[in-house]
Amino acid sequence: MRWAVRITAGHGAGHVFTGPRSIVAGRGDDCGLRVPDPEASRVHCRFTIEPPHVEVRDLGSRNGTRVNGVLAEQSELADGDEVRVGSTTLRITVSPAEFPGYALEHELGRGAQGVVFLARDTTTGEPVALKVLHDVRPDTAGLFLREIANVRALRHPNIVDFRGVGDEPVPFLVSTYCPGGSVDRLGRLTAREAVPIILGVLAGLAYAHGAELPEVRLADRTTTTARGLVHRDVKPQNVLLDGGIARLADFGLAKAFDVAGFSGHTRTGELGGSLEFVPRAQVLNYRYAPPWVDVWATAATLYWMLTGRPPRDFPLGADPVAVVLRENPVPVRAREPSVPPRLAELVDRTLTEETPMSAEDFAKALDEVRE
Repeated sequence: MRWAVRITAGHGAGHVFTGPRSIVAGRGDDCGLRVPDPEASRVHCRFTIEPPHVEVRDLGSRNGTRVNGVLAEQSELADGDEVRVGSTTLRITVSPAEFPGYALEHELGRGAQGVVFLARDTTTGEPVALKVLHDVRPDTAGLFLREIANVRALRHPNIVDFRGVGDEPVPFLVSTYCPGGSVDRLGRLTAREAVPIILGVLAGLAYAHGAELPEVRLADRTTTTARGLVHRDVKPQNVLLDGGIARLADFGLAKAFDVAGFSGHTRTGELGGSLEFVPRAQVLNYRYAPPWVDVWATAATLYWMLTGRPPRDFPLGADPVAVVLRENPVPVRAREPSVPPRLAELVDRTLTEETPMSAEDFAKALDEVRE
């Protein structure tokens, strides 16, 4: 059996290792396992991992490394052990790296809900993306189950395909593997490179915004059909490339907008999405966010692809919510003068929030100004 070692701080998804790895923990920016704790040393300790075996060795840290409360220069670790780095507790989990029908290969990325791995279907050998839920608190598990329901209902070339789901050894979701990765890894793109990708995203959104959802669970535990899903988390990290085709991923925050307020999934005053890529309307009324917030986020994603920066500046130490509510987006050409003027004007106009656009309308306007 293949094994995985997980090192977790608090309630996060943690770092998961399925093969040999040596990783330094500390508060330094160059540490592979960064511990942003003023009581931790810049270079604190080293984990040597050969699943299922894992060892920790102190690297001359100021306050020492404790294993299960005891100072240790070097120690072999086991499932359930706790390593104290400064005032931060790192928990060690050793678990199977194989899931029914799938074998993990390596990590592709991680987010608030869990970790995404490249895996292989053990029957066909086909590569898939396997999302593992490590944080099983009720609210996080609820988001994960919502994503499963949403992705299962959607079938479109520009949206990742649902492949399967399971709950052993931990809850997981299987979907299309996109070998091109996410667009946030591409760096700044030209208009000719970026616009076709965004047109694919808009095609996927236009479909999602009108898709029939056969089984939406309401707060009273009954189910109903609904039409239209708003994503609420469109951003570069959630736009994947599959052989040149853009696919929208991660529907964990998506909501059936025509039954907004009845599902009980989103509480009054709750906020979700990545603040660099959300409009004011989504901050002010996340629960009832309409489809056009996805279009704004898509325009913000295009802005990022063209300039390498989000539409608003977020100064160090500033409250990001306050930035979204008070600051206007910086004009595209103030960031990158080489962006074609007509394209820049369209993106700037879309980001004002004064004239909300549908995905179809924004796609049509983009097609008219592309060069």
